[in-house]
Amino acid sequence: MTDDLAWEPAPARAPWLLTLADLALLLVGTLLLFQALAREAPQAVAAGIRQGFAGARPDPADPLPVAAAALDGFAPGSAALPGDGGALTGWVRDALRDPRITVTLTGAADGSAADVDSATRSGAALAADRARGVLAMLVAQGIPAARLQLAARTGPARSVTFTLAFAGATGRP
Repeated sequence: MTDDLAWEPAPARAPWLLTLADLALLLVGTLLLFQALAREAPQAVAAGIRQGFAGARPDPADPLPVAAAALDGFAPGSAALPGDGGALTGWVRDALRDPRITVTLTGAADGSAADVDSATRSGAALAADRARGVLAMLVAQGIPAARLQLAARTGPARSVTFTLAFAGATGRP
């Protein structure tokens, strides 16, 4: 036998190259599928994809959250502010310089039997009282109440969460 017929292994290919090629083919296939289905009924295709991923259609009017902070340290069963909140007041004031930003104050009660409103025995009422107390503090510091929204929840903490959200254009050019 001659050495010309001897088997030689093929040179090894880098595994990342095969993965890249697979991803590129998947991308091209997905784009072709979208292009082909776009002529049918785009709204129906989008609804079918959304249903396949079991997601609800977002409301375009809902603000997009972009930052959050919290005021912690509330005593169980109390809506009294755990400090002056000066740092958070400055943070809210700076954020509201942009007219497209809104702030949601979400009061929270920890869900324990001790962390409830004394009159109603409700954690949700106590959470709302905490958010209202922070709202009153912010308005007293000159923050416009029209730019603030309130919410309440029962959850793992005794706090008020400040959520900055982009609400979009304000109608100005």
